[in-house]
Amino acid sequence: MLKELKPAVAIFGLLTLLTGAAYPALITGIAQGVFPDQANGSLIVKDGKALGSRLIGQAFSNAGHFWGRPSATAPMPFNAAASGGSNQGPLNPALEESVKGRIAALKASDPSQTAAIPVDLVTASGSGLDPHISVAAALWQAPRIARERQLPESRVRDLIASQTEDRQLGVLGEPRVNVLELNLSLDALAGIR
Repeated sequence: MLKELKPAVAIFGLLTLLTGAAYPALITGIAQGVFPDQANGSLIVKDGKALGSRLIGQAFSNAGHFWGRPSATAPMPFNAAASGGSNQGPLNPALEESVKGRIAALKASDPSQTAAIPVDLVTASGSGLDPHISVAAALWQAPRIARERQLPESRVRDLIASQTEDRQLGVLGEPRVNVLELNLSLDALAGIR
């Protein structure tokens, strides 16, 4: 039995070194060398402080900031460890109640806004972590932002246009706006640190 155990232990040790140490170290080294921003979480850093990731949404509730999509993660919003959708279908009464509540909150935040509310402001994405909103969702919020920040609405709309990302490869998806980057640009415009 010892004769059979020695090669098994040797192969186990060799594979552990190869797949558990050498391969991960090689891939991490390549990623750090070729794609350092992505390998480190696509973080947005300002004055040495990480403000967030370009890839994970954040909860903004201040009336002077743009708001992103609702998050379906629990127990806290935008929890990357709990990524996933709500699994509520379009006929689910719980989804209908959630959407009604979100619509009421959006209307209460800006009673003068009478345009239809874009769907991405009241429904969570499949991952529950989406950092983007549609251009329509950003423009819907522009009057509130302009009023709260005491800016001309045209300036807010110009800021949205400057932060709009085109379709991937020119054909995939829709034009979109990263909410964190848009809010950081808005803060920079207003001189907020």
